[in-house]
Amino acid sequence: MADASSQEFRGINAPQTKKSWISMPLGFYIIMAAQFFSALADNALLIIAIAALRAMDATYEPLLKSFFVVSYVVLAPFVGAFADSMPKWRVMFVSNTIKIVGCAMMFFAVDPLIAYAVVGLGAAAYSPAKYGILTEYLPHRLLVIANGWIEGLTVGAIILGVVIGGMLIKPDFAYHFLAFDFSSIAAGIDTAVYEVALCFVSAFYIVASIFNLYVPDTGVERKPLYKNPWCLIGEFTHCLTRLWRDRLGQISLAVTTLFWGVGATLQFIVIKWAEVALGLNLSASSMLQGVVAIGVALGAVAAARFMTLKKSVKVIPLGIGMGIVVLLMNFVHHTWLSVTLLIVIGALSGFFVVPMNALLQHRGHILMGAGHSIAVQNFNENLSILLMTGMYYLMVMAGLSIYWVISLFGIFVSASMLLVKRWHEANQRERDDLSRLDDTLAH
Repeated sequence: MADASSQEFRGINAPQTKKSWISMPLGFYIIMAAQFFSALADNALLIIAIAALRAMDATYEPLLKSFFVVSYVVLAPFVGAFADSMPKWRVMFVSNTIKIVGCAMMFFAVDPLIAYAVVGLGAAAYSPAKYGILTEYLPHRLLVIANGWIEGLTVGAIILGVVIGGMLIKPDFAYHFLAFDFSSIAAGIDTAVYEVALCFVSAFYIVASIFNLYVPDTGVERKPLYKNPWCLIGEFTHCLTRLWRDRLGQISLAVTTLFWGVGATLQFIVIKWAEVALGLNLSASSMLQGVVAIGVALGAVAAARFMTLKKSVKVIPLGIGMGIVVLLMNFVHHTWLSVTLLIVIGALSGFFVVPMNALLQHRGHILMGAGHSIAVQNFNENLSILLMTGMYYLMVMAGLSIYWVISLFGIFVSASMLLVKRWHEANQRERDDLSRLDDTLAH
């Protein structure tokens, strides 16, 4: 952007008081509750879908995440405009209803890939609303704090989700829980395990929908929704270009794009690594996956407590360190040591992604509006997920050892973050040169 240098730090220098750490409005906690139960259901359903594919002897397990996130990429030009055209609570409610439909499809024996893709459709519509409402409802000085709370709670939902999912796929739990038989329902899934598991997940989605009804209306002016899809695509392309040209926007977008691709791939890597290196089954390895989420939650809370928007770019080197720490997974063969290592990996991730996510929301809100900016963010992040999980799938199909996969993965993360760091430093030098030129011309 031509005017980026004069606007990029607008509002970032506002004070962040200790009081703001605990003084959040009631509506924010309702938003968090809705997000918690929705994310809880998403992650429990992922483990159940993996188990269902394994029961079918399917070989395309890594494609589950790809089918989930493809809607984020394909529908990106439309979901942002949709989120900005009506109150965010209504968007969140509609989106959770779509997720319930996807869950019900799996109950009636639709292929887990297709059913999980429908859940992804609801998630794609949900995301611009859940993050966009933060910039509408809260002052910018609270964005890092709000993101820390949201990310920490979301990670808590991931932990519980994978643990609950791992617990629900145990036959002994299902048979113990059932007081009556669901087989009277004409369901395609005829095992008690899946009947109980999917009923639990549906209940989580319903609770999230109830909270959606109480999410406050921010009163922000709604933007009309174009009926011509080509207009929406053109508007999205303009927003995408504008955010990538913004000096701070492009750096924060690059970091979060990389992070979510890495995080999605790491889910599958941890499960496979736990089976090979530690001898754990799916139920146990899914719980070990939750250990990473514990670290992310700790890092997110620490970032919310100690970081501000102005200092957000200083966390980039942590991304380089995370890639190096990932390499240590190759040398760990004991469960207690793996828990420590995965917590460290998660903590580094959480501490560096929360400030960058807040910075990206801040820049996007200034440049184009909340819903549109989150849609741009989702497009890039989920395209990264598609590419990285796709590469992981190809490596698995090629018979590559999980230790080679981890090595390539760690090197890629560190090298990519190093390039982003140098990119930001080049931007800063260019900005300083322009400032000196302006001073020279003024005199």
